[in-house]
This record gives sequence, C-alpha cells and structure tokens, in this order.
Amino acid sequence: MSGNAPGCVKTQKVNPGVNVNRFPVRAGNSFSLLVNAPEYYPAMLQAIRGARRYVLMEMYLVESGYVADDFIEAFADAVQRGVTVQLLLDAFGARAFSDDNREQLARAGVQLEFYNPLQLSRPARNLLRTHRKFLIVDGMRAFVGGAGIADVFAGQRGWRDTVLEIRGTVVQDWHMLFSRSWREWATSPVVHAAAPLSDSKNQRGRVACTARGTTNLEIQRILINRGRHSRHRVWLATAYFVPSRKIRRVLRKAAFRGVDTRLLLPGPITDHAAVRFASRRFYARLLRYGVRIYEYSGCFMHSKVVLVDDWCSIGSSNLDRWNLRWNLEANQEVEDGVFAGEVADMLQADFRRSSEIDYRQWRQRSGMQRIKEWMWGKMDIFLAQFMPGDKLEGDEAKNRDED
Repeated sequence: MSGNAPGCVKTQKVNPGVNVNRFPVRAGNSFSLLVNAPEYYPAMLQAIRGARRYVLMEMYLVESGYVADDFIEAFADAVQRGVTVQLLLDAFGARAFSDDNREQLARAGVQLEFYNPLQLSRPARNLLRTHRKFLIVDGMRAFVGGAGIADVFAGQRGWRDTVLEIRGTVVQDWHMLFSRSWREWATSPVVHAAAPLSDSKNQRGRVACTARGTTNLEIQRILINRGRHSRHRVWLATAYFVPSRKIRRVLRKAAFRGVDTRLLLPGPITDHAAVRFASRRFYARLLRYGVRIYEYSGCFMHSKVVLVDDWCSIGSSNLDRWNLRWNLEANQEVEDGVFAGEVADMLQADFRRSSEIDYRQWRQRSGMQRIKEWMWGKMDIFLAQFMPGDKLEGDEAKNRDED
C-alpha cells in the first residue's frame, strides 16, 4: 500500500496486530439514516441510475431474485450511459447468485469479480471472507450498512436493517477501502477516485475497518475504549452477539456505573438459531449488573448499530468472534449530537417493538433452554480455539453457566 494514498497513514514497520492503515476523522460530511428496505433500496437504485462516472460495490450477500434483478438492470443501464461499474462480490456470500445473472452482468459490460473463490484444496483459506456491504457512486455518495442484495431484506416481513447514506469527504476513504480489495482479486485497475467534496452540513466521521484474518481488531478496540469512557448511554444493536470477554466486561462496568446500557438482539426469528443460543448464555450475568436486553419481535433483527453518548458506528460488523476475527468488516463512525439523536430515536422505536428480558423470569427458563445454551456454547468455544489471536479465559473457557 502506497503511503501517498488519500486517507491512509503511511505504512511502516510496527508490532503485529497494530493497524497501520487507520483512516482519519474527517469533517465536511452529511449522514442520513435509511431504515429498512423500502428506504435504502430505492435510494441506492436512484443513485446508480443517476451515476455519471462510476459505480463501485463491495458486497457479501447477493442472491438472485427480484431485488437483484432491479440492481442488475440499473447496473446495465449505467454501463450503456458510459459509466464504469465494478462489482466485488464475496464468493461464499454470492453462492445463491445464479450463473444466468452473472452472465447478464458480463454481457452488459459490468466488471464483476469475486473475493476469495472457494477452493477445496485450501479449506482454511475459504474461511476468509469480505463481509463488507457498501456502494459508492461517482465519489459523491456512499451507502454503508448491514443489508445485502437479497429478497430476504424486502417484503412485508423483511429483515430489520439500517443503511447509512453518506455525502462528503469520507467517501474518498470508502473508495480507498474498495481499491485495496479490488486490486487483490481483479485484473483490471480500479477506477480513479473523484476529488472529494465537502458537504455543508459539516458532520464529522471516520471509516473503521478490520483486516483479514489478523489480530487487527480496530472496530472492537474502538468500541471498548468508547464504552470505558461512556457517560450517559451505551446502546448496541447486533444480529449476532457472541462478544469477547473484554466487551462483556465493558458492558457490565458501564451499567454498574449507572450508564444506560442496552442490547438489541434478535428474538426467535433468526437465520442462525445456534448463534442465538450461544449468545443467550451471557444474559444472566449481564442482566445482574444492570444491562438491559431486548429481543426484537416480528422479523429478524439484522441491524448493526452502536451508540455511545453522541458517537455512533454503523456498518457490516456484528459483535461476534467470527466477524471480528475472520472477515473484512467496515463501519462508518459519526460523532455529532444531532445525528446521535436521530439514531437514538430509531433505536427507541426498535426497543418498543421488542420484548425486554426480565432477570427473575430469565432465571426460571426451562432446562431444555439451558441445555441448548450449554451445547452451542461448547461449540462456540471449540471454534474459537482456531481463530487467530483468540484467547478464552476463566469461566468462558470452561463454559460454566453464568447464572
């Protein structure tokens, strides 16, 4: 990586695990919340249809269906107008993206590449994925969040998710992030970035990312630091909650200090029931310290949002070991009181649609529930032994019941 790249700190020799590519905090931005598919898909498609120079997308989950059809049509129309379209899809996350759809894009002139194609001869390497989900249009706008291009996010019972629309100077850093991945897997050069334009709203933000398969856990490190210095609130929404010991300790200590500490997690509707059971084994101790836990009702809660006082982080990263250790992840951080108020209002609405877990009732849950928590907790601990840099300690390593 060249030290002359915009938004990139010059590479130098450092100790392993130190992030040498941190992006700076930038002023001159505006950030808009797009809640659920009826808001974010139309906004993304409108941006693509209005593109003049280029469209870039790095995406984990892409599945054939009517949502993908709309995007394929928009990409093809853009190429017809002379717009360069470069798509980097994760090879595992795009398993359900049909050969016909891939050929459609190729015939239209879209540059389509796949991150880390699956290889039977190298099974361990297959674990390394890009879980990022972002779209860039003309260097002017970016869309970042937890939503993929798939029908499961749309419809009457579509997954609950949040996407952030970004305008301003940080878009250049999202372009740089895309460039790093594209150069690794594509033969054609990435399109040249447009000059960054400052937005009059002048909100401050920073791109946070994790590196591939290393101990470079920038997103986790920042969350821990923010949580330790929190004063008023620590609210976390995540689709998968299998956090590190450090994150759980930060949550307990924040609640014990009197900080309003809340978790918004999936309820019975989820795409990975095993992960939900593995996460529920942490509930008792968190509840005992005063952490409030809400389980979302009505559909799968897939959103990834962190709000600490007036700082927030929205993007692709869940609070589970797999995301933080194996995947490429990327979040947009924002520190702005007005925007934090909008995020708080959104989360308050989510809390009202959820069921809050009561500690005394939780202690009375069935034996079968406890067995499932213990069994999937054991599986989580087994898998954690193979994750780079991971270390389990104390009760967690022994999978003791935290009641």
